[in-house]
Amino acid sequence: MRFWYTGIRVRNLKRSLDFYTGVLGMKEVRRGKMPHGGIYVGLRFPHSKNELELNYYPRGNRFATKYARGEEMDHLGFVVKDAKKAFRQLVAKGARPVIGPGETKDTELYVADPDGIWIELCQAS
Repeated sequence: MRFWYTGIRVRNLKRSLDFYTGVLGMKEVRRGKMPHGGIYVGLRFPHSKNELELNYYPRGNRFATKYARGEEMDHLGFVVKDAKKAFRQLVAKGARPVIGPGETKDTELYVADPDGIWIELCQAS
């Protein structure tokens, strides 16, 4: 067994793609339509095997239930060279600050994506 991706449900596919590709710098590696009408998009950082899969279910789809912000997921963890620098850069690009420098260990900071899912910026040691 090996870890392949983390799937998250998004409310607005374009907005989420803009965030994960434009703000975080991920690249789209696969996209498709699910048999029931949902859309999936796989994203990956260059030279990484791990993927983030964005799952979008249009209105009327049997999986398009009321969205509960982040209840099903705790956070996504990303290793960065400098957590404070990464935090400032992502917030400047539109990420919502959640736990910033001075609020916790400055080597583990958090921002949120457009749907409120927390992203941990864990500084490499």
